[in-house]
Amino acid sequence: MIPWTDLSHRLDPRAPRIPIFPPPTFATVAEMPADPMTVSRMDMVVHTGTHVDAPCHFVAGAESIDEIDLSRLTGEGVVCRVDAGEDEVYGVEALLDRGLVRAGDIVVLDTGWWRHAGTPLYARHPSLSVELAQWLVDQDVSMVAVDTGTPDLPVPLRADGFTWPVHLILLGAGVLIAEHLTDLAPLSGQRVELILAPLNIRGSDGAPVRAVGRPLL
Repeated sequence: MIPWTDLSHRLDPRAPRIPIFPPPTFATVAEMPADPMTVSRMDMVVHTGTHVDAPCHFVAGAESIDEIDLSRLTGEGVVCRVDAGEDEVYGVEALLDRGLVRAGDIVVLDTGWWRHAGTPLYARHPSLSVELAQWLVDQDVSMVAVDTGTPDLPVPLRADGFTWPVHLILLGAGVLIAEHLTDLAPLSGQRVELILAPLNIRGSDGAPVRAVGRPLL
């Protein structure tokens, strides 16, 4: 059997996040041997670390994370190599493996920026153009996953009145978004099998996910 590759960041206080969100906190509320069991507690924004955005994150009245059918969170897809650099807004031509994309796919965009997690450069990532977002909608993909904190412009480049256009195009069309994927090298440039199953949080606009993938036979 082909082994799975873990594509998710470990959840700890250093987990990647957009700077406007507070860091996650973790505490031990009971611990053996002083207590009969060990119990941990965490407090975090659901968009911390590797996670999936539900449509209701930006579309009022749209699906919450617990309402998403599992068929949209698992299945075939492609880890598409992206030729783009720091602060660059890239289009369809930057997708080196765009010919592998099929309707219904989970499309993972591998810019290589996952390698910069934990450094200042991680916040100056490449981002999708609105034209590329619409192209992905037109391909009828089920999810777009990125190895950065957002498919939209990096926070330092946003002007006053920024409206998250890529989120609105994708989520508005029912295309899910996953953010902060990592360790994509073993799967890059290939069609793959993917599982991105978020926590089943009632009414939530997103949830942490253990993302895994493996090459298709």
